Amino acid sequence: MAVPGDRPRHAADVARKLVRGRTAGPVTGTVRAAAIRRRIQIPLRFGDGYSTIATVVSFTGLTDAQQHVALELGRPGAAGLPLVRLHSECLTGDVFGSQRCDCGPQLREAVERITKHGGYVLYLRQEGRGIGLYDKLDAYALQDRGLDTYDANLALGHRADERDYTSAAQMLRALGADRIGLLSNNPDKGAQLDRLGITIVRQVPTGLHLTETNAAYLATKARRGGHDLLRRGLERAAEPQRHAGPAHLGTEGR
Repeated sequence: MAVPGDRPRHAADVARKLVRGRTAGPVTGTVRAAAIRRRIQIPLRFGDGYSTIATVVSFTGLTDAQQHVALELGRPGAAGLPLVRLHSECLTGDVFGSQRCDCGPQLREAVERITKHGGYVLYLRQEGRGIGLYDKLDAYALQDRGLDTYDANLALGHRADERDYTSAAQMLRALGADRIGLLSNNPDKGAQLDRLGITIVRQVPTGLHLTETNAAYLATKARRGGHDLLRRGLERAAEPQRHAGPAHLGTEGR
């Protein structure tokens, strides 16, 4: 199916052997060490007025050579078990407040919860589940024609989910966090980190950020992405909303 922006897959995409999809091969093997490049303190303030201080950490030696960063929040060393969120970059949701997804609210939630507990948000340059910004916009065009978020990626020649968390494991090791609590509804994140030598002591679900415009997207993630924690949240939300229609439910289940 041709859409504006169709192009052959770039050689760098082809070379990425450890991409993730529900049928992709497992990420295994020894993870080479990365190192902390710089730590810089940045005050954060969100649109709803919430503010905190983050220490932003950059790295050298990451396997994919991307400029991922970690936001150190609260006091990870005093937390015993740091709480960690692997957050894939979403320009449309994180910056512009797009209502097509739940990325912006998930980032906002993670920053506050991790500040209170102590830990890290790993902000990973993996726009569109790893397909890049322009292809994500092309995938939106296909979704407007009736495909769901996974089939749209497949129609563009990508896997349903191309994210590889090897660099995330490198970052956590460099931070001294090889035992973590993982703030996520996505089972693939924990499975990959576990195979890469990071111990997931507990997995903590994120809240449910449901709106009229992202309801189909969230339902698809729950159904096709194996997000069982998200599925249970949607099922709980459906009961009181059955006769009232869709509504914004904020962060139920924090």
